[in-house]
Amino acid sequence: MKAPAVTTALLPPKAARTAATDLRQELLRELGDDPAAADVLARWDRWGQDLLSGLDEVYVDPQLSHRLLHEIAMAHRARPQALRERDLQRLLRPDWFQASDAIGYAAYTERFAGDLPRAIEHIAYLQDLGVTYLHLMPLLQTRSGPNDGGYAVSDYDEVRSDLGTMDDLEELATHLHGAGISLTLDLVLNHVAREHRWARAARMGDAHYRDYFWTFEDRALPDSYEHSLTEVFPQTAPGNFTWDPELNRWVWTTFNSYQWDLNWANPDVLCEFVQIILNLANRGVDCLRLDAIAFLWKRMGTNCQNQAEVHAITQILRAAAHIAAPALIFKAEAIVPPSEVVHYFGRGPHAGRVSDLAYHNSFMVQIWSALATRDARLMSVAMSRMSRIPTTTAWATYLRCHDDIGWAIEDRDCEALGWNGWAHRNFLCDFYTGSSGLLVRRGHGVRAASRHRRPPHQRHRRELVRSRPGGPAAGRRPPALRLHDGDGHGWRSADLHGRRDRAVQRRGLRQRPAPL
Repeated sequence: MKAPAVTTALLPPKAARTAATDLRQELLRELGDDPAAADVLARWDRWGQDLLSGLDEVYVDPQLSHRLLHEIAMAHRARPQALRERDLQRLLRPDWFQASDAIGYAAYTERFAGDLPRAIEHIAYLQDLGVTYLHLMPLLQTRSGPNDGGYAVSDYDEVRSDLGTMDDLEELATHLHGAGISLTLDLVLNHVAREHRWARAARMGDAHYRDYFWTFEDRALPDSYEHSLTEVFPQTAPGNFTWDPELNRWVWTTFNSYQWDLNWANPDVLCEFVQIILNLANRGVDCLRLDAIAFLWKRMGTNCQNQAEVHAITQILRAAAHIAAPALIFKAEAIVPPSEVVHYFGRGPHAGRVSDLAYHNSFMVQIWSALATRDARLMSVAMSRMSRIPTTTAWATYLRCHDDIGWAIEDRDCEALGWNGWAHRNFLCDFYTGSSGLLVRRGHGVRAASRHRRPPHQRHRRELVRSRPGGPAAGRRPPALRLHDGDGHGWRSADLHGRRDRAVQRRGLRQRPAPL
């Protein structure tokens, strides 16, 4: 049984209240002469228990709550006045991202404008589209060479040099806010690039940083884990572990050999990411897309996805952000079976306390399934079985994204119609890659299906996206979404003529509206 920390909810009620009160006083001391200290304390009174109960579920370090209070206080003391005012505006209207007229737009900065300074020049174009939410795809510093489309981050504190600087990002956010547009960035949580300073230190023999990762002297434990693990990229990155000759150990690498999985059981990793999140919030970021959030927690005998600790960790991160920078929200990128995705909004004690938005991957794949089969019955069955989500959250509905479609269609839904789930998923993959001979198309499969003349049913696809409750969206072609994006990990991912990178979707901006 784990040793209780002073913040634990397992303490008797009176002792727990005393601990929370003591922490409140500590937070006040940490805030020092901050003129908005009273506001921060009020938010502690509202979200402090979310932070403490989340800590109790995962960690036993009695000093961890004190460390997080320090990070929260330091971040708020550094928070610009304009963003403090934005915090108050968002607290007065916490449902801002649920508005029926919210339109999301996702783009790669280099294709949208060239770089961050020039993106300012395109804000008027976004306003013409009615955009209220801009998601700039991965722009933090990555490793040189293969980088998984920007998701192999080597420095969370720097922007890619070809796109600009952190000051440029802050300037863009300021202009977007003035135009009524919120800014979203990707935050990769599961792994870092092998070249990240933490991994470099680990390779140089620093035991402190080696504990930031899952490393093994031999194959005994990796082989035991592999029995229940799936492979994300079986063709290009088979297996989940990589031998690193400099480290002289096996490293857990779920996605690619150069992406080292982080050990979220280590409290130091949690503290690092609280600091990273609050730093991005202080740059003006309004929403963070939590990339590969499902993979954070590792447990022997499972597929190491969707573990309960993932939701407790997300609750901790969200509570810290709400106390220090409440204008910030989270969007879960959890491309998992429909029965699992609703947990990223929170169930039970976590309800409404984890992610504010999540991609409606199920609805997206059901649209493509219905179009291929000319039969909407499976969509009707699947949508009717989706659990309700907390009223303080919203789906991000979308039609396509920068990545493959993950056919998240459950066997039980197919069985309700007398269909075979495996066969149906394979049919869809064959249909949209053209190997079945049934799809009349040009270009790289579904990634480029809208690259040429729009088929008659494209308008109906877009109307379906607009009809669903959740954050709506327009987007540069081909993604058309309602608070768009989402990666497809699972079932069958088509190779698409060897173009497994995301470059197929990275075309330059055409300065005209993409009709929904």
